[in-house]
Amino acid sequence: MSHDHDENASRPGIPALSDVTRRRLLQGLGAIPLAGVPGLAFAQQFPTAKVMTTGKAVTDTEVVVGQLHSSSGTMAISETGAIQAEQLAIDQINAMGGVLGRKIKVIKEDGASDWPTFAEKSRKLILNDKVACVFGCWTSASRKAVLPIFEKENNLLYYPTFYEGLEQSKNVIYTGQEATQQILWGLDWAKDEKKAKTFFLVGSDYIWPRTSMKIARKHIENFQKGKVVGEEYYALGSTNFQSLINKIKIAKPDCIFAAVVGGSNVAFYKQLKAAGITGAKQFLLTLSVTEDEMLGVGGENFAGFFSSMKYFQTLENDNNKKFVEAFKAAYGPKSVIGDVTQAGYLGPWLWKAAVERAGSFDVDAVVKASPGIELKTAPEGYVKVHENHHLWSKARIAEGMPDGTFKVVAESKDLIEPNPFPKGYQ
Repeated sequence: MSHDHDENASRPGIPALSDVTRRRLLQGLGAIPLAGVPGLAFAQQFPTAKVMTTGKAVTDTEVVVGQLHSSSGTMAISETGAIQAEQLAIDQINAMGGVLGRKIKVIKEDGASDWPTFAEKSRKLILNDKVACVFGCWTSASRKAVLPIFEKENNLLYYPTFYEGLEQSKNVIYTGQEATQQILWGLDWAKDEKKAKTFFLVGSDYIWPRTSMKIARKHIENFQKGKVVGEEYYALGSTNFQSLINKIKIAKPDCIFAAVVGGSNVAFYKQLKAAGITGAKQFLLTLSVTEDEMLGVGGENFAGFFSSMKYFQTLENDNNKKFVEAFKAAYGPKSVIGDVTQAGYLGPWLWKAAVERAGSFDVDAVVKASPGIELKTAPEGYVKVHENHHLWSKARIAEGMPDGTFKVVAESKDLIEPNPFPKGYQ
């Protein structure tokens, strides 16, 4: 796939921002202060020879970063929002003067929903383009494919997707939630609020759903003393779920616990409804339907089912109101914002904060400066980088509405400390 060296150029499905639109969205958003971070520094105060000692693409006026997502293939339905949100954050940062007085230039690559392609493109961004960091990946399979390259070449990935945990890398900042903040909290809510004791587990067939369901099974059986009455996996892109639906009807679970991803969601929820399995009759909790997927699924097919996420577009706080307004100004009034989209938006801001705290673009310096970084302007409310490179975040459950929106019905009282290696789940 061709890549785009100009962050202002138009690309399929993602309109370029005119100067007028940029001014309007920035006026609407206002300056975005970062807690604990010095004010905008000027390039002359930070000479290039001092802020970049490891040969990355940094000049007196510009710093180059990479963006690596699927803009084609079955995962495009989920990843397009992250592409847009990361670009929005970068546009806003540039309008404020950039990072250490340097404008951010983005080189975009398409992982094309193919894990070897992700590895190939990450190698290109790091070795050929010499990017200072990369914002990207969605599936755990794509992250696992690029991780050895980031670690070997000592570059930095900002990864926005909720995931299974059981990983911690010096070279990754995880801006989505791990299992204790999404899976375990969601299952406890299902048991406590919906009295669920029997569960049917279903997922797409790759590392994230399989590992997530392994964790879920241990929690249900060992900690909740419940029962798993079925467990099924389907290849990415699958569109025939009739056999699964028949098994669910026979098993009659209290809860369908789902981790079907990408375009398969459209077929899955339409076929459930066609078979008479609706939110009015069956409790379903998913880890993988956000507003992004809902565009394809349709609110009428998901109504009454529930999602476990840390962010929903309908959150009522001033940060989110400004973010939603800016996003729609940039990408159109019908655009929607899902959990991973919001987590993607956090990446450039957290990177900017760490770079300015470090006074350097060098990866080791940025990594060292990252723990303790706070983002009080996060649309989800507030986040803080833990020393394990994950974020302190709240957990939430929301019910799907017929119009395709979500209604938040539960929220953790406090921020949940990230714990990628919970005892008893390995």
